[in-house]
Amino acid sequence: MNTINNIESYQPYYNKGLFWNKMNRVGGKVGSKLLYFARLLYYILVSPSTPLKAKGIIIGALGYFILPLDLIPDLIPLVGFTDDLAAIMAVVGIVNRYSTPEIKAQARKKQ
Repeated sequence: MNTINNIESYQPYYNKGLFWNKMNRVGGKVGSKLLYFARLLYYILVSPSTPLKAKGIIIGALGYFILPLDLIPDLIPLVGFTDDLAAIMAVVGIVNRYSTPEIKAQARKKQ
């Protein structure tokens, strides 16, 4: 997927406040899997032990998630978030080694 190959280009779109606003806004519209993995990336991002390179990749994925006009626009019912899930899952695969049981527990909690 082209989006995965250049995910870091979406870094300018990441903003902590916009991320949590989007999470709250789409909570009832998307599956719990997407929300869990987005929270997991967020908590890996804010962990002091996560290396800068991993943080850059995470910021790109979360920026892609925030951006409403992406490969498949979020406004399209049922499929609008599939590209977001794909991008987030790809990045989870890359940075999951920085996840801890504590981070996973935080991600499981709903905000």
